Amino acid sequence: VQLQASGGGLAQAGGSLTLSCAASRRTSSNNGMGWFRQAPGKEREFVARISWNGAITNYADSVKGRFTISRDRASGTVYLRMNSLKPEDTAVYYCASHRGPIGGTDSSGYNYWGQGTQVTVSS
Repeated sequence: VQLQASGGGLAQAGGSLTLSCAASRRTSSNNGMGWFRQAPGKEREFVARISWNGAITNYADSVKGRFTISRDRASGTVYLRMNSLKPEDTAVYYCASHRGPIGGTDSSGYNYWGQGTQVTVSS
């Protein structure tokens, strides 16, 4: 499975961006998906996860209420809608596919990763 993340860019504080993660084949629709991010000089951190059927979603406290993860199983695409962006959201964002129907909030078990897309939020 190859994952292609896109949609990053430059946004002003308070603005919005939507990230997309396209999978190379539809079998990824049976797997949990997650978004992680890594800011310069920091470790990669969990952002959001979604179960294989979209019924379960979870968010890091830092993005709860501002970000929304969703998926289109027909196309194999996972989205991350980011509202009310803050400068501290600046990072490279990675999508990942878990080997099971839902992943955890750490990177273990996520066996496929996208290449990352840069999000920069200016104040």
